[in-house]
Amino acid sequence: MRTDGYPVKRVFTERVSIEVSIENTFMKDAALKENERIDDLERNGYHIIQDTQRFCFGMDAVLLSGFARVKDGARVLDLGTGTGIIPILLEARTGAAHLTGLEIQEDSADMARRSVRLNGLEEKIDIVTGDLKEAGSLFDAASFDVITCNPPYMTDRHGLKNPNDAKAVARHEILCTLEDVVSQTARLLRPGGNFYMVHRPFRLAEILVLLHDYKLEPKRMQLVYPYVDKEPNMVLIEANRGGRPRMTVEKPLIVYKEPGVYMQEIYDIYGY
Repeated sequence: MRTDGYPVKRVFTERVSIEVSIENTFMKDAALKENERIDDLERNGYHIIQDTQRFCFGMDAVLLSGFARVKDGARVLDLGTGTGIIPILLEARTGAAHLTGLEIQEDSADMARRSVRLNGLEEKIDIVTGDLKEAGSLFDAASFDVITCNPPYMTDRHGLKNPNDAKAVARHEILCTLEDVVSQTARLLRPGGNFYMVHRPFRLAEILVLLHDYKLEPKRMQLVYPYVDKEPNMVLIEANRGGRPRMTVEKPLIVYKEPGVYMQEIYDIYGY
């Protein structure tokens, strides 16, 4: 999962006071490690563990969780889940029967598992350590109703990368490519199931071609703009496995009314 993008609302990034907000038993269950903190998600009383040096989620993950449509009883897979933010947010706002997060980096997967345990969600959310490129061998074919992904945005041609750096792995296609994401989704999504992804508009043509090639028909798209007079820098996409050609382009989503002040739609997505 990506670790940059728009800054999240302050309540997602400030450290929660141990003395005021979290009881000692809560902190014990979290088993925090060096540079880690617990952030309040302000949904269902849920919290998430983040590493201030490596693994902090951005607004792109929050917007994706708000864009995805998950029916009651659905089985959901989040590819490249990072610290598990998308499964936790989807559990809070949907009636999904079960959610699974797949993450290749063990440090991130470990944080995700501890966040799941911290929120008492072990019966609802599984975190699996594994390679996205081999997802088809880790799970049964056509076994998920919904698949989500907040993949690396940059190809391996965009600048120098350190393959051992967690942020580089999240931002660049070092360990997986866009085609890996789409091909594995096509294998694991049931016929009629939906795929949701957030990405950058500069790769939109490539995204649509790949989805079509793998029989994941684009059905809904929304461009995200930082300000009303700026170019879009995110795109949210829904695709349906085996669906008929017809895509709806939703009205633009504007993030900021002015510096530091979100538009009401953003507050609605955050749950305020």
